Amino acid sequence: MHLTGNHVFAAPPEKVWALLMDTPTLAKLVPGITSLELVEENKYKALLGVKLGPVNANFVGHLQLEDLKPPHSFTMKVQQNSKVGNAAATIGIGLQSVDGKQTEVSFEGDVRLSGMLATMGQRLIGSVAQTLSKQFFQNLEKEL
Repeated sequence: MHLTGNHVFAAPPEKVWALLMDTPTLAKLVPGITSLELVEENKYKALLGVKLGPVNANFVGHLQLEDLKPPHSFTMKVQQNSKVGNAAATIGIGLQSVDGKQTEVSFEGDVRLSGMLATMGQRLIGSVAQTLSKQFFQNLEKEL
C-alpha cells in the first residue's frame, strides 16, 4: 500500500529536524510506540501496539533512519513482526522551509503486510494509516 501526506508546522526546519532525531521525542511522536530503544546509531528496537478493527496487534521489530540530509530529508525503514502478521515499510520524509519560519513535513512510502494481517488488514489499513498519520502530525504539533 502506498502512503502520502503532509502538514505545515509553525517552526523552522532545524527545530522540526531536532525533534525528529531525538529518541524520546520520536517515541512520543509515532502513534502506538510503547518502547523505542537506540541499539546503534540511527537504529532502534521498537515495540508497537496498533488496533486494526477488532484485533489489537503488538509488534516487535526495528526502526531505522537512513539517508539523513539534515535538516531536509531522511528515510525511515520499519520492520515489525507480530502473531497476526508482519509489516514492513519504507517511508521518505521531507522537510521544506515555507518562509524560514514554517516547515512543511511530507512523507511518501510503501507498506507491505504479510500473514493474517495482510488478509484482514487490506480492508482496514487505509483508514488506519490515515488515522496514524493524523496522530503523528498532531503529536508533532504538540511537541513544537
